Amino acid sequence: MGWAIFGVLLLLLVSKRLPITLLIEDLVVEVVRKPVRHLRLTICPPQGQLRVTVPLGTREVTIREVVRSKQAWIQRHQTAMQQRPPVLELHYESGETHYYQGQAWRLCVHEQAGRAHVRLAPDEGTLYLVVPVGTSPAQRALVLARWRRTQLHALMPALLAKWEPVVGAQAAAWGIKQMKTRWGTCSIRARRLWLSLELSQWPLSCLEYVLVHELTHLHERLHTPRFWQLVGQAMPDWQTPHQALRQANLAALLAPL
Repeated sequence: MGWAIFGVLLLLLVSKRLPITLLIEDLVVEVVRKPVRHLRLTICPPQGQLRVTVPLGTREVTIREVVRSKQAWIQRHQTAMQQRPPVLELHYESGETHYYQGQAWRLCVHEQAGRAHVRLAPDEGTLYLVVPVGTSPAQRALVLARWRRTQLHALMPALLAKWEPVVGAQAAAWGIKQMKTRWGTCSIRARRLWLSLELSQWPLSCLEYVLVHELTHLHERLHTPRFWQLVGQAMPDWQTPHQALRQANLAALLAPL
C-alpha cells in the first residue's frame, strides 16, 4: 500500500514538471514548471517560440496575467526573430553571401599559386578570396578569419583615440578573438579589453558601441542603472546597435521582468 501511495505521489510530482501548452490570446505558450524562484519568459530561436518557466506552485491565472502584460514585448521580439535571415552553413565557395561591416558581399574564390589573400571590390559587391589550389573549406575559413582580424586591428587605434576621451577611461591593452557567446569582455583589474572577431560582420556603429560598453566597465563593473547612464552619456544612440546585437545573439531572448 505504501509503495502504491509513493508511486502516485511520484507520478503527480513528475506530471507537474512536464511541459504543457496554453493558448493565451493569440499566443501559443509552452509552460515549464521547475523548482525555480522566479517566473521567466523566453523567446526561443529559430521562429520565436514562447516558453514560460515558472516555479512549481504557480497558478495558471498568474501565468496568463504575466504573458498578457508582456504581450507587446513578446510580439515585437517574435517578429524580429522571424525576420532574421537564417544562419546558413558556409562552405566558402563562390556564390555564397558573406557579411563585412554590415554589408552583404558575394564571395568569389580564386585558386592560384602564391600567397592567400582577400580583396574587396566595392563596385562589384564582391569579396575575393584568393587561395592556393586544393585548399579545404576550413583552410579558406582561416584565411578569411585572419583577414577580418587584420581589418579590426587596423580600425581599433583610431576608435580608441575617439572613444576613450569621451568615456573618460583608457584601456591598458586590447585584443581581438573569437567568442561564441559575447561581443566583448573587460578585465577590470588588468584594464584589458577583448572584442569579438564576429564584429567585423556588423556595421561600424556596432563595433563602436561594444567598445564604449567595455570601456564603461572600467568605471562601473556591473550593469547597474549608473552603468547604462554612463553609456548613454558617451553614446546617446547606443540602444540601436545594442538591440541589433542583442537580437542577433544565438541565445534565446529573455523578457525584462
